[in-house]
Amino acid sequence: MTRAPERILLVDSYDSFTFNLASLCRRAAPSSQIYIIKNDELALSELLPFLQYFSAVIVGPGPGSPDVAVDIGVIKHLWKLDDLHILPIFGVCLGLQSLAMEYGATIERLPVVKHGQVSTVEHTGTDIFKGVGIVEAVRYHSLHAQLSGAEDLEILAWASDDLGIEKTVMAIKHTNQPFWAVQYHPESVLTRGGGLEVMVNFWRLARSWNATRGRYIHPWDSSSAAKFGTLWPNPRPPLPSTHPSPPGTVLTSTLHLPGVNTLAICELFGAKNEKSPFVMLESLAQPGRYTIIGCLHLSSPRIAYSITDRSLSFHIGNSVSHVHLESHEVWSWISSFMSKHKARNGSSDSPFWGGLVGYLSYELGVAPLGVPSTAAPAEKRHPDVNLVFVERSIVLDSMTDTIYLQSIIDGDERWLTDTATRLKLITPHHSSYSYINAPSSTKVRPSAATVILPDKELYISRINIAKEYLYAGDSYELCLTANTRVVLNDPPTRRKGSRYSSSWERYKHLRQLNPAPHSAYLRLQPTTLLASSPERFLSFSRPPGSTYQLRPIKGTVRKGPGVTRTVAEQALRGSVKEVAENLMIVDLIRHDLHQVVGEDVEVTQFCTVEEYKTVWQLVSVIQGRPPDGADQLDDQYANGALGWELLRRSLPPGSMTGAPKKRSVEILQTLENNERGVYSGVFGYWCVGGGGDWSVTIRSCFKYDDRYSRGSVPSSPGGSVSTTDPHAEEWVMGAGGAITALSDPQAEWDEMAVKLQSVLRVFGAAIPRGN
Repeated sequence: MTRAPERILLVDSYDSFTFNLASLCRRAAPSSQIYIIKNDELALSELLPFLQYFSAVIVGPGPGSPDVAVDIGVIKHLWKLDDLHILPIFGVCLGLQSLAMEYGATIERLPVVKHGQVSTVEHTGTDIFKGVGIVEAVRYHSLHAQLSGAEDLEILAWASDDLGIEKTVMAIKHTNQPFWAVQYHPESVLTRGGGLEVMVNFWRLARSWNATRGRYIHPWDSSSAAKFGTLWPNPRPPLPSTHPSPPGTVLTSTLHLPGVNTLAICELFGAKNEKSPFVMLESLAQPGRYTIIGCLHLSSPRIAYSITDRSLSFHIGNSVSHVHLESHEVWSWISSFMSKHKARNGSSDSPFWGGLVGYLSYELGVAPLGVPSTAAPAEKRHPDVNLVFVERSIVLDSMTDTIYLQSIIDGDERWLTDTATRLKLITPHHSSYSYINAPSSTKVRPSAATVILPDKELYISRINIAKEYLYAGDSYELCLTANTRVVLNDPPTRRKGSRYSSSWERYKHLRQLNPAPHSAYLRLQPTTLLASSPERFLSFSRPPGSTYQLRPIKGTVRKGPGVTRTVAEQALRGSVKEVAENLMIVDLIRHDLHQVVGEDVEVTQFCTVEEYKTVWQLVSVIQGRPPDGADQLDDQYANGALGWELLRRSLPPGSMTGAPKKRSVEILQTLENNERGVYSGVFGYWCVGGGGDWSVTIRSCFKYDDRYSRGSVPSSPGGSVSTTDPHAEEWVMGAGGAITALSDPQAEWDEMAVKLQSVLRVFGAAIPRGN
């Protein structure tokens, strides 16, 4: 009889580190197959007959408490399996607490919460710690197990750095059953000594226990496949196209024009015409390099979608068609659209040959988490998906002064020639912009504007409520935000006509005040977005052999007199709180990457202080690569379909939610007055060649204006116009920060104000002193 492959069942309690744990399991047991289920996916009666297919069970971490049924699900029953079904089990964090509670321990709050902090863990050197040396372990917990009075449990490891507790339990085993568990997180990127080593020991003990008892692992069959789905990893995008399309060809012409003015090029292609769509993604600081200008025409296709609808709007010129999604969702529809618009033979030095440019809202990412939507139908709402398909583009390389003129329209060589001629006529100083000479229209006139700031007392009270959720174990970190609104009752565009664009003038002001590596001016009616984001969310290079990179930012210090790099380093890297915030998001992002690309995920930069014009920020870099062949070019898939799938599964950005993501989003819905809309979503592009680059929508403002849109669809809120004046403009900007158990409410308010002020200055407004 052929020996069945050994399988591990990983039970996920809606955590945001689960796939990191799956990766650790794979490293410890390279030949094993890993299947993952949610803790409420199967009742015990449904699960029991299938335990015979598995060599062991891993009970992962998660939010909440083991004494709350909805938090723990089926897990509590696993510790009391009968002799017929019992098998080796390893618990992590919530898993340890559940094991301890089922055998008589009590679960209590820690005097000081440990979220994203490293402790030295002492151990017995036996069982799962056999041969293990010094352990420096990352802890994510506010609850701990008190074993006095517990039966059949033995302490294997402990920490001695908790205030008021001599020894905090860090690992236990059952004395009679094959159960082991750790309180710390062996899968965290900063855990040293107690991660892979402990998991290898567990796997050795589990196999030995199975062998000693003659436990037979049943071969996989159709019933088990139907119950547990696809094994992990499975790095393949879903839903291949049923109508494969051959790729088109990219027409490219290059120019070398040092000093050419980016703004002048934009104005040459319609930036000043408020009636027309316009898109630009601009890099104004390191590590940014390229600026992408979409040269749109009347028939440039546009896609708009709301999470409240079952159809999307597809615009071409004056024509609008409503596409019913039926059994599909918007992500797969867009992927199918891009599979029909593949291209090749563009310049490998240009990151963008043509493709989709625009934004995706925060709420678009919330929907797949299974969090009930709070979106209410409204007459004027920002689309959750707002994209334009760019067929002609200009890409500027700030490092080499090379300009790429590109078209994916067949026979469009004449446009390349004409555009090259027009660009050569632009002088370096054409349309230069200076704040000194900035039009007064970019500044708020008190008689014509209202600035509505967040209420400080309310914001601080919500910080304190958020901290209570953290103490209770419901989240490790909560990214609380609030909106500010600037209502202009007499905007200059109304007075000067459509050939004058006050939003374009404001963007020019913003880029000077706050030059950022990921800036954008997106005028896609009914939404206009001005962004100066420092944070890349996700980039993916062209396949095959793509690299997927995320650059989360957590930790901000305002620049000012005496705030040198040394001072900033001490305030950020030297802060337990700031490093913990960053670590939590790094581990969350590793989970997102492991979920889609598999095992090859690496933190290439951890908590490095980077300098921007107005702030110092703490930045990490995480990269992933799919297995060989997983992203090969395929006629059935869009180029870059795996990158698009990763984007879908990674939203909303973890740096804007906290961790675990699902529970954090649920809590934040109770703490924030409005949907976020465009703010804290992402903006960027998906290239027809398969690359993509998406940034977090922060340090931004946006407005709703449907005067020039045709057939606009209702979409998610986040800045709906509150005035009945059809000519009024309402600009919305969001700001916030990560709340942890170590947060000081006044300091969190101050950090939010620093971020808000970087955009509020564009309107000549400021947060009053004392606020």
